[in-house]
Amino acid sequence: MRTRKVLSLLVALSLVLAASFAFAQPMKGMMKWRGSSGWGMGTQYQRMYNPATVETISGTVESVDKITPMKGMSYGVHITVKTDKETVSVHLGPGWYIERLDTKIEKGDKIEVKGSRVTMMGKPAIIAAEVKKGDNVLKLRDENGIPAWSGWRR
Repeated sequence: MRTRKVLSLLVALSLVLAASFAFAQPMKGMMKWRGSSGWGMGTQYQRMYNPATVETISGTVESVDKITPMKGMSYGVHITVKTDKETVSVHLGPGWYIERLDTKIEKGDKIEVKGSRVTMMGKPAIIAAEVKKGDNVLKLRDENGIPAWSGWRR
């Protein structure tokens, strides 16, 4: 009698364990962690932002594109802005962050961009800290260049 109870308990425990594994497997694929995909603090790309080279430009958005700024990074959202003096590339941030914001930047928008002027692939570019579109302000970085998407701040 006692052996039968122990055996029944082991069978029940095995069934519960097997069911938990069966339910856990589909979640494993859904909860894939990708990290910052090269957009996090301390990466080569983030170190390019220099508070000493921050400037503000105003102009019209000529295009909105997805680009990969450096090898090993996930794509980012990039706009081309035509000012009175030049046409310049502006890097907004990682696609997974920018595309979830309420304010959308589109071709033809009149905007003001505050950011760090850098050289990317031999050409001038701006890594944006703030973008103003009408009454909306996208705050992408703080005054030290720490990205809004980086989460915890030092």
